[in-house]
Amino acid sequence: MKQLTAKFVREVTAPGRYYDGDAGLFLLVKPTGRKSFVQRLTIHGKRHDIGLGSDRWVTLSEARAAAQANRKLARTGGDPLAAKRSDVPTFEEAVETVIAIHRDGWKDAGKSEKQWRASLRDYVLPRLGRKPVDKVTTADVMAVLLPIWHARHETARRVRQRISTTMKWAVAQGHREDNPAGDAISAVLPKNGRIKNHHRALPFVEVTAALDRVSKSGAARTTVLALEFLVLTACRSGEVRSARWDEIDLEARVWTVPAARMKAKRDHRVPLSGRAMAVLAEARELADASGLLFPSPTGRPLSDSTMSKLLRELGIDAVPHGFRSSFRDWAAECSTAPREVCELALAHVNSDRVEAAYRRTDLFEHRRELMAAWAQYLAGAS
Repeated sequence: MKQLTAKFVREVTAPGRYYDGDAGLFLLVKPTGRKSFVQRLTIHGKRHDIGLGSDRWVTLSEARAAAQANRKLARTGGDPLAAKRSDVPTFEEAVETVIAIHRDGWKDAGKSEKQWRASLRDYVLPRLGRKPVDKVTTADVMAVLLPIWHARHETARRVRQRISTTMKWAVAQGHREDNPAGDAISAVLPKNGRIKNHHRALPFVEVTAALDRVSKSGAARTTVLALEFLVLTACRSGEVRSARWDEIDLEARVWTVPAARMKAKRDHRVPLSGRAMAVLAEARELADASGLLFPSPTGRPLSDSTMSKLLRELGIDAVPHGFRSSFRDWAAECSTAPREVCELALAHVNSDRVEAAYRRTDLFEHRRELMAAWAQYLAGAS
């Protein structure tokens, strides 16, 4: 007789062992609330407890099927434990599988994969690469992270995240029941105490002078126009550098950035002020066959460092992304636009899911007024 039910497994919280039928299967509920399926089985005359996986990843019917298969194998002289061990991949093998799973979903697959491989090769694989994933412990993860936790904190944080992703895959596959790089390790890792550095940005009162200096610098005209367009639209560098003419509606004075290039993965309509339209008119005279608004001399998008290098050479203490902060400070101090209009102008996603679900408008016309006022301010108007 089957004693457990799916409903019982889902709802039980009291610690204990809850048996199911005659295959030695039971549900183990720990004092922490964590639940897992375990099978008590005699193999070659010795009693063993075989973990079959967490209830979060293994259903009751799947646990029963695995228990019956193990019982049949043991009765015929086989060793379910040995068979299970032979199926467990090493950490390095698991990493390859995880990279293959995530590759298509990464925004820049080539760059992301290269970063994954480099960080794991340098800091993780020498110690954990040949270990089966079910043998990796929290102590192993600590030994990887501690030597770089203070000196290279951001690298250590990303290494931990990548180990954790690999271990989550191992849990989902039933190779282990916990994540040794998960929440438990947070309590024992030392506090770093570092202050997060924000992108360097100019006070908004200095932006007009900075643009004037850029315009008179003698730099490539395409780069100058791209930087001014970035400031006028308050968009991110990558969105501007890869902007194409087929995204521009000149008649409606709208630039629609496709979801694939947006951080929030949704289309973003940008209202174009009169000065932004003038910048596009000049850029059109310099256009080539690439279809890009601001192509490099090779016909490819401007590199990530082109505008940053120009600002640095001119002694302007800012990075391109920092002009978004300059705009936001100006909007807060010098405009009457509501906060939600300012945030939508930066394509920020509403963190309140309920509010976001009910708001169907992107407040476009209000944003058009705001961006026109920003352009007027940059032109010297009070």
